Amino acid sequence: MSAYLRLRAVPAPALRNSPAWLERLFTNAPETVPHRAGRHREEVLDTRCPDQERIYAGASPHGPDVVLGGRPVFRTGRHEPPLLVLTAARTRGVAGFLTAADFDVLWDTARDTLLPRFGGEGAEPEARRVFAEAHQELTAFYVHTAEHGDAVVKWPTQP
Repeated sequence: MSAYLRLRAVPAPALRNSPAWLERLFTNAPETVPHRAGRHREEVLDTRCPDQERIYAGASPHGPDVVLGGRPVFRTGRHEPPLLVLTAARTRGVAGFLTAADFDVLWDTARDTLLPRFGGEGAEPEARRVFAEAHQELTAFYVHTAEHGDAVVKWPTQP
């Protein structure tokens, strides 16, 4: 079973605690969202999502929030994982963590756990490149989101 994680920036004053409202953030056509919210941005982590979390695990209190953390908002009558919400303040903290993080140190800490899952030592250059790109994309997403004072809503999904 593969997991995807969609992250969406939301203006903090517009944020609602309603599962239905939060789900609609992700079900509208991407081209219509910027008109409605003014500056929505989205990031998607693909099937490496659970593994990307290993890059940040133990790095700081903000590390796990980068990928899987946040306040859960449970969906009524569904067996799907909850939506996750990061406040604007928590988003700023994650942006600060990612900006200050040294990817080489993060990689060195996680590599022994990750390499067996991605082809072993012979595949290290490619695996490292993929995780470094995801780290750069997450950093850009969080920094841009924090600059606007926005919150983040996360939706773990199955393909």
